Amino acid sequence: MADLQDEPNAVFPAHTAHSAPAAHTAYTTDTVPVDPGSAGAEDLPAAVVGSALERAVALLSVHPVADGHNTLVWTLRQSPYHDIDTSDTGVDTDIPRLRAGGVGAQFWSLLVPREAEAADQVVSDTLEQIDVALSLMRRYPESLCLALTADAMADARNRGRIASFLGPVPGRTLTDSLGALRAFHALGVRILAPAGAPWARQELTPFGHEVVKEMNRLAMLVDLTGCVPEVACQLTGASKAPVIVSHTAAAALNPHPGNVSDEVLLALRAANGLAMVTFDPAQTGDSLHAVADHVEHVRAVAGPHCVGLGAAFGTEPGVPRPTGLTDPSGYPLLVAELLDRGWTETDLALLTWENAQRVLRDAEFTARAAQHRRPA
Repeated sequence: MADLQDEPNAVFPAHTAHSAPAAHTAYTTDTVPVDPGSAGAEDLPAAVVGSALERAVALLSVHPVADGHNTLVWTLRQSPYHDIDTSDTGVDTDIPRLRAGGVGAQFWSLLVPREAEAADQVVSDTLEQIDVALSLMRRYPESLCLALTADAMADARNRGRIASFLGPVPGRTLTDSLGALRAFHALGVRILAPAGAPWARQELTPFGHEVVKEMNRLAMLVDLTGCVPEVACQLTGASKAPVIVSHTAAAALNPHPGNVSDEVLLALRAANGLAMVTFDPAQTGDSLHAVADHVEHVRAVAGPHCVGLGAAFGTEPGVPRPTGLTDPSGYPLLVAELLDRGWTETDLALLTWENAQRVLRDAEFTARAAQHRRPA
């Protein structure tokens, strides 16, 4: 199937999977929450609340957000009684808010919080999360669709579904087994995060190199999130396919341990990878303006083809969020802020959708070449 950029009249339905309004009319400004529980209009510049927001909504109807990180699966595993088909104050992510924010693809994180993890539990916890995620697809088939490829991502979006990718899974689950990696792939997982794995702590070990080669053969994405800079650069160099950082920010603006250095951003640029900027205020700051600053820094260093968005929503109430970005419905406000800063619609389309799809396509191209050379 053709990429979305080849279909300028494609639209993202605002409310239901069956609706198909014309391009640039899928939303009105009324669909973007500006009430006190979301993004208050009084907190935002007039230009953002006016024409810039209307332009942002129109752009997202054609080039929706491919969000790199959402922890809803872990949250639902702990509290399984949320109905995400309606707005639920018990979680910050549900289908109405994903649609209101123009989210067309979601990477569902299967990482296990370190504070909740026992050493012998990480594999079973990960498998249980895969089961929860697949149950979500079955429960909401009119809204969520499991995606395994870049074509499936475009197809789901064109049919009014939110393309759903499984991953990352923790690299710690592999121990010394490439068979475990292939088993995760067979279950639908397409992303793995090496951080914390014995083979990718201070340096990439020989087994780590084998993991990367097998991931390249399977078209699975390497997620550098949480890796120390030296290992992140080693992983980037070892992979024949582009690598990603599913939720991060710029260490040059905030030296948070989860943020990537300019050295890593330059390595991503050289490898055509993707750094996806989080909305975690500990990493970015507590305002929409601060998040936009990190997006702009990543674009300036890594390049416009290597920046994306990975908000890290999917939590229960009480988790701090930047003003205006308290849940997925705030995405149009960030896009409006970037428009107000002079971003072109072309660069915004790369940020929201096209860079993520390009990385997936590149990984699949690498896999086809590798499968001719390397058996399982």
